[in-house]
Amino acid sequence: MTAKKDRLKEFVTTGMSKVHVLVVGDVMLDKYYYGEVTRISPEAPVPITRVVDTKDTMGGAANVAHNLALLGCKTSIAGFVGNDYHCQTLIDKFISRGIDYKGIIYREEPTTTKLRVIGGHQQMLRLDFEDVEPVKALYANRLVNYVEQTLESGIDAVVLSDYGKGACTEDVCSSIIEMCNDSEVPVFVDPKGWDWNKYMNADYITPNVKEINMILEKPIKNRDEAIHQAANYIMSKFKIKNVLATRSECGMSMVTPSEVIHIPTKSQEVFDVSGAGDTVIAVFALGIAGGLTPREAAYLSNLAASVVVAKLGTYAVSREELEGVLLEQMKGGNKE
Repeated sequence: MTAKKDRLKEFVTTGMSKVHVLVVGDVMLDKYYYGEVTRISPEAPVPITRVVDTKDTMGGAANVAHNLALLGCKTSIAGFVGNDYHCQTLIDKFISRGIDYKGIIYREEPTTTKLRVIGGHQQMLRLDFEDVEPVKALYANRLVNYVEQTLESGIDAVVLSDYGKGACTEDVCSSIIEMCNDSEVPVFVDPKGWDWNKYMNADYITPNVKEINMILEKPIKNRDEAIHQAANYIMSKFKIKNVLATRSECGMSMVTPSEVIHIPTKSQEVFDVSGAGDTVIAVFALGIAGGLTPREAAYLSNLAASVVVAKLGTYAVSREELEGVLLEQMKGGNKE
């Protein structure tokens, strides 16, 4: 057992509970209706699904917070919801997981909710309840003020979880990043869309290959050298200090000013990639905030993602699951 993996084991076992992370962004609720399909409707040529089970889970920025809370991290959440039934479901879940939700701000628009109908293991339908217009200045200012107060009270990291639902405007992102830089608190960005100017001067960004291609003039293929060059472009153009690129079956690439690390994915059956990016940024931010090196934090987040992709639907990894897969890797003698 290497000293590095001893350190990782100690961090997962006892270190994560000492870290406090604030998640800011597009808070969502994911609803699932699971059913059986046995016939076609006589009313229209669509399958009739007899619902046999339902599940509500935290989605978007709330799923990042869910991952952090299950890992034992002290977790705070900030974002926007509507005063509706879906919001109350989220609040109940925050309470049950011990997530500080004082940063949740109510507005007129509905709580962003994705409702999925699953027949067997096949998604048949998705209904979205949302308003994706940029949040009004009044509410944006309240959010920024809350983040400022939280930074003043002491925090170890901030995660910006952008799902393109209106919370992460340019003013919101740039204000939060500037405050974090001034407070010497690392800020981690899970990006969305083609306008990355709003992420200028962030410490870390965790795009997937599709998201990287959205901001490049010429799309790249999922190859080590191409990802390395794209990361250098991102760091130069947007003054972002480090890039952790998630690459599906090719694993991850961690690019810093001093090193480039390509981490292969853990071999296994991939069932559903929903929420894997949330897990990656949660574990990575937690690791960096807890004193791990970028290499160590990326390795740990890759292991955590391997747990999530083997599950159906949005899923948050627990500390016990992460410890289990880490011990499995250590026993198998696998190297980073």
